[in-house]
Amino acid sequence: MKFPLSWLRRHLDTTATLAEITATLNRIGLEVEGVEDRGAALAGFRIAHVVEAAQHPNADRLRALKVDPGDGRLLSVVCGAPNARAGMKGVLALPGAFIPGTGITLKQGEIRGVTSEAMMLSAREMGLGDDHSGILDLPAEAPLGASYVAWAGLDDPVVEISVTPNRGDALAIRGIARDLAAAGLGTLKPLPEPKIVPAYPAPLRWEIADPRACDHVLGRGIRGLRNGPSPKWLQDWLVAIGLRPINALVDVTNLFTYGLGRPLHVFDVAKVQGGVLTMRMAREGESLAALNGKTYALTPEDGIIADAAGPEALGGIIGGEPSGCDEGTTECFIECALFDPVRIALSGRRHDIRTDARARFERGVDPALPPLALDLATALMLELCGGEASEVAAAGTPPAWQRSATLRFERLAGLGGAEVPADAAVAILERLGFAVQQRDASQVTVAVPSWRNDIAQAGSVETVLDQAATLPADRARAAAEGCAVVEPEADLVEEVLRIRGLDTIPPVSLPVAGLVPPPALTPQQARAGLARRVLAARGMLDCVSFGFLDQRVAALFGETPEALHLENPIAADLDQMRPTPLASLLLAAGRNAARGFPDVALSELGASYLDPSPEGQRQVIAGLRAGHTPRHWAEPSRPVDAMDAKGDALALLAALGLPMAAVTVTADAPGFYHPGRSGVLRQGPKTVLARFGEIHPRIRAALDLAGPAVGFEVFLDAIPEPKRRKKGAPDLPAFQPVRRDFAFLVDAGVTAEQVLRAARGADRQLVAEVAVFDRYAGEKLPEGKASLAIQVTLQPREATLTDGQIEAVADRIVAAVAKATGAVLRA
Repeated sequence: MKFPLSWLRRHLDTTATLAEITATLNRIGLEVEGVEDRGAALAGFRIAHVVEAAQHPNADRLRALKVDPGDGRLLSVVCGAPNARAGMKGVLALPGAFIPGTGITLKQGEIRGVTSEAMMLSAREMGLGDDHSGILDLPAEAPLGASYVAWAGLDDPVVEISVTPNRGDALAIRGIARDLAAAGLGTLKPLPEPKIVPAYPAPLRWEIADPRACDHVLGRGIRGLRNGPSPKWLQDWLVAIGLRPINALVDVTNLFTYGLGRPLHVFDVAKVQGGVLTMRMAREGESLAALNGKTYALTPEDGIIADAAGPEALGGIIGGEPSGCDEGTTECFIECALFDPVRIALSGRRHDIRTDARARFERGVDPALPPLALDLATALMLELCGGEASEVAAAGTPPAWQRSATLRFERLAGLGGAEVPADAAVAILERLGFAVQQRDASQVTVAVPSWRNDIAQAGSVETVLDQAATLPADRARAAAEGCAVVEPEADLVEEVLRIRGLDTIPPVSLPVAGLVPPPALTPQQARAGLARRVLAARGMLDCVSFGFLDQRVAALFGETPEALHLENPIAADLDQMRPTPLASLLLAAGRNAARGFPDVALSELGASYLDPSPEGQRQVIAGLRAGHTPRHWAEPSRPVDAMDAKGDALALLAALGLPMAAVTVTADAPGFYHPGRSGVLRQGPKTVLARFGEIHPRIRAALDLAGPAVGFEVFLDAIPEPKRRKKGAPDLPAFQPVRRDFAFLVDAGVTAEQVLRAARGADRQLVAEVAVFDRYAGEKLPEGKASLAIQVTLQPREATLTDGQIEAVADRIVAAVAKATGAVLRA
């Protein structure tokens, strides 16, 4: 938001300097982005009179001038401007002056044998434009010897501030002046209240066909006007803030947009067809030829102003060329309306139109200002263009903007962090326009002024929904739920502290929670990250897939309850929550195989769904290997088997801190695994830690996966968190371990796990590790029997084991295995 200092002084009666004003703006939260002082670089230039202009004796395109700078001297100036002539007045730069348009510092010199003691300047050389066709030609009444900056009004700094999205009132110079006055930097000047006497009925009529397009609108005609250039003071203000003056009618609307934050629009009555301007939503196929020279294809979500011929403006955003006012306009119609801020923002974003009107309407304008703004604009247009005004045409109902807010004085310190006396707080609110309705020792209730749309009205969702009845249901609900949690008291605290000065709030360090910061990740998050890294290190590619499948595919991996069926799936083949992430990996492997990559190793950390309850959603990390193992120098490639999946699952459990001695294997894997080549990893009889095995051929056939495939699922929620223990010295036994092999003849139905458990329990002090290294069944063994070979590692702690001690432990191991399984030690 830019504004010249002189424009601010039209609203603020103050003697403050520019430095004081900018410092106060920063202090009250209207951060100053920059100050442009165009006159600073031109301060040394003065108005001079060309007394004599003669042809240069040695150059055809130069003239030798005698110039009076106003101090009684006559200076010799060599000038190449074609318009240099005797009797004219221009701008003179003396030696030592910096010329901003050329970037040089002027020095006295000699040009083709003629001394040049100064320089007559063009607009481009002064940095005031692109005109370099000649030196600046000033009117005869320009005061000789006076400062050009002061005479031209260029000693008017332009201030640019940053406005936060909630402060729509600060997009008006009057709103900025009001804040400065409340901060003690002057007095806010009252707005005049002109009395407009209507001379004829309104030339156009308003009609609100759809309340979504507009809530309330006023309009007034002016006939017999003469539209032309606006006066210099108005053009200077507009140019200073970066706007291009167009004509008096349009320039007045820009004046009100920036001055009062009240966008207006003018229609040429002669160009409006049908005599009625209708507020409605656009229709399919309609377009608008806008004032910026572009044509926009409108949608049914755009609110427009239309006549009998079609769209004439995109309401609250930009007007249209067909009814625009130009120098031929003799009768205009002023529009002053209120629009839905959300719809303005959506339409502006949809069409990528950025205008000053949109910026103000989407933040909310003063709903009580339209009658006065219309009168003020009418009075100024009559003053500049002449003519006579009509009656006011209106449609819609003025909004009920009146609301109140309560401030508890103790919240200034409790929430704002600054001690402010109650009287001082109330005085600040009153200076900002809040009217006291009720006050006691602990709190004050104030009426919120109409221009402060950012001070919310607290209430229930249902109340806000009633007020937003014209909005779409989904957007009304979202807006209501957002508004219902807003506390206007916090806004009042902010206003008091802001005007008192943000720099007066004492800085307070955040409390130190502890010397050691808490971990950034929860144990569950850390475990999930570790699991993904472990599988990545084992050569698996981490995948992210949808949590839902085709119901027919999901049925291959378990039950598909109706409660997990999606009513509105994103695709027809993604209509059921998946029972396991392994199904998603199998589909991904099938797609890879169809494209020539049958050998894959994939993993995914995701959810499996048993029912809609929170307990029915389990966090699972699944892995899949399909095709053949990777080629390696130490061993040839081979088809993957169930032991690959078991190794992956056990490695993952070990990395997550689970003691491997507590893990047992059972053969009750679900039906999508091969019944003879799969298993379940458990901790105790009830806790299922993981499942692994070869994928059933029936499942592979249903999913068009030709090659072998093995997979596993580790249930992270079932793995107990490892106990935190203080790190001590590493366990490094001083004595050599002893390894002994045992081969047992067991019934074919005896599992290796039974033998291993019995061997471990034979002597828990010495037996450090037990592992199976061979299983044989066939020739030379009785029918129904198998040979199971294990290796037992004995780790002494106190002394090296003697042969007798070793034999004693071996006997205990044989006895324990025989008792648990009926096994016999093979000779």
